[in-house]
Amino acid sequence: MKRKDYQVTFSATLVVLMAAFLSTIFFANANLSFADSGKKKSPAVARPSAVEYTEAEIKQLEGALKITKAQEELWNSLTQVMRENAKDMDALTKDRAESAKPMNAVEHMKLHSQITAAHLDQLKKFIPPFEAFYASMSDEQKTITDTIFRTGKYAKNKRK
Repeated sequence: MKRKDYQVTFSATLVVLMAAFLSTIFFANANLSFADSGKKKSPAVARPSAVEYTEAEIKQLEGALKITKAQEELWNSLTQVMRENAKDMDALTKDRAESAKPMNAVEHMKLHSQITAAHLDQLKKFIPPFEAFYASMSDEQKTITDTIFRTGKYAKNKRK
């Protein structure tokens, strides 16, 4: 493999690992005992569920990528996996919230391990339909997608 290929592979791997790590911190640091208290969170503190977040991401991607009729089947397969993954993550965090108790350092590490393993399983399910969808994209769609994955920002359409 060429040096450039290693750099691209390393960069992609780094992005995936960072996303998994940040997600792990997000879910593990959530106040899981709050679900037991019967109190409602204020809107300023409330965090969206994985399902809500995924739905918002899907809408943003649809708007940014301008999916064609020919791509709809591949897109639907991809979004189905995204939605299933989000439901699984919500179930995992809900289970932890329902059995919430103060956790010691070892229990926190085990929780991080569970969430990281879930993310890895989800990525394994996500990659095949994403790869198929990516292969169907126009060069413009690929550029937009690459930008989103590299920066996390949705490209604004440039006026000519």
